[in-house]
Amino acid sequence: MKPFASLVSKLIKRIEVRGNSMAPSYNEGDWLLFYTGPGRWRGNSRSGKSLIGKVVLIRQSPELLIVKRVLRVKSENGNEIKYWVEGDNKSASTDSRTWGEISNENIVGVLLLRYHRGDN
Repeated sequence: MKPFASLVSKLIKRIEVRGNSMAPSYNEGDWLLFYTGPGRWRGNSRSGKSLIGKVVLIRQSPELLIVKRVLRVKSENGNEIKYWVEGDNKSASTDSRTWGEISNENIVGVLLLRYHRGDN
């Protein structure tokens, strides 16, 4: 069973929502599962447009992961993809409106599901 658990831990990341930047879609205390394995969203897609509207997990710094929604995608120089991401709760979110577009390397995973709804 350990090899299976090891494989799952490489493909799936579990995140607890903190704060209300994604409310009302995802609230503090909700638990989210993100797919973090290989796939088209990791830059294998030429345009990156498959992520528009999707909720993604972003590495903001080595120790900080954040959850945002992809609103726009732009391809530069034919191979560099830039993403514009925002929180669903615009008044409580720090996102691309503050720090600009992000690159594909910042995206860690794509939301699979919320498996526990917080008490909020």
